[in-house]
Amino acid sequence: MEGPTLITGASGFIGAAVARALIGRGHQVRALLRPSANPANLEGLPVEIVRGDLSDPASLARAVSGCRYVLHLAADYRLWVPDPEAMFRVNVAGTEALMEAALAAKVERVVHCSSVAALGLTKDGTPADEDTPLDPADLIGPYKRSKFEAEARVRALVAKGLPAVIVNPSTPVGPRDVKPTPTGQMVLDVARGRMPGYMETGLNVVHVEDVAEGHLLAFERGRIGERYILGGDNLMLGDFFAMIARAAGRSSPRFRVSEGMMWPLAVVSEGIARVFGITPLVTRDHLRMARKKMFFSSAKAVAELGYNPRPAEYAVRDALAWFAETGRLALPKLSAPQRAA
Repeated sequence: MEGPTLITGASGFIGAAVARALIGRGHQVRALLRPSANPANLEGLPVEIVRGDLSDPASLARAVSGCRYVLHLAADYRLWVPDPEAMFRVNVAGTEALMEAALAAKVERVVHCSSVAALGLTKDGTPADEDTPLDPADLIGPYKRSKFEAEARVRALVAKGLPAVIVNPSTPVGPRDVKPTPTGQMVLDVARGRMPGYMETGLNVVHVEDVAEGHLLAFERGRIGERYILGGDNLMLGDFFAMIARAAGRSSPRFRVSEGMMWPLAVVSEGIARVFGITPLVTRDHLRMARKKMFFSSAKAVAELGYNPRPAEYAVRDALAWFAETGRLALPKLSAPQRAA
């Protein structure tokens, strides 16, 4: 295989899993990391690390130079930001600059990691797919809007010859969630018995390593310009929390709250966050997003790519095991997932 494969965001949760999958396929991997990024997730891997930033087009051109393929996973993933424009500079302008660099360098293949956040949702809560019409009102918060706009920029460059395939992961769970992600933090909170209540909604949960495999399948078999949902199991949040609690040997959160009960807390949390520069416990956007079930179908990826995700129980168990192994979680016990009969 001639020329390295560039991956952005390789020190992150999904990115590190994709880097491992690329190495397993025999790729020579070059990882673009921000100057401040911690490369701990890549420790021990045969990876060439180059420093650069999505806000610095010159560094992107240097990173892409000589590469045969590009997988773009770097993004500012936060559900609340005090300055949305900073997120747009990374997720939208940075993505466009990287894609332009890849086009100029004549790379043979690009995989752009978007998100199900950029997709439409059904009115009745049934699983959405890649062609579900998008209601602009569903693009709640700067993260969703930025991922939607970034994907639009990629599509525009595909029309100019960029050989890009788009993947839309749902909610990944699993090992090496070092930050952790917002979902990883929820997993930890439930496993620690620190989640007394919740507001019911629906989400799609997938093992992070299955998402990584989906990236490579899209790279190998995906059609240029197409998007593929990389999801797993559609679960109500209460059922997801019960799954975590069962695996961790804890009691499941039982106190269910309404949006009306949470709205004053969200307003206060946002105000405190702005004053002290911390992440709010809950935001108004969180509550708006919870009104709709984020259920998705991966049927297209299954049919066209051979995508085959494991049940969500395996993602939960592997996440808990990693949190415990790294000292982030003390587990009274860890139960094995139950295979369906």
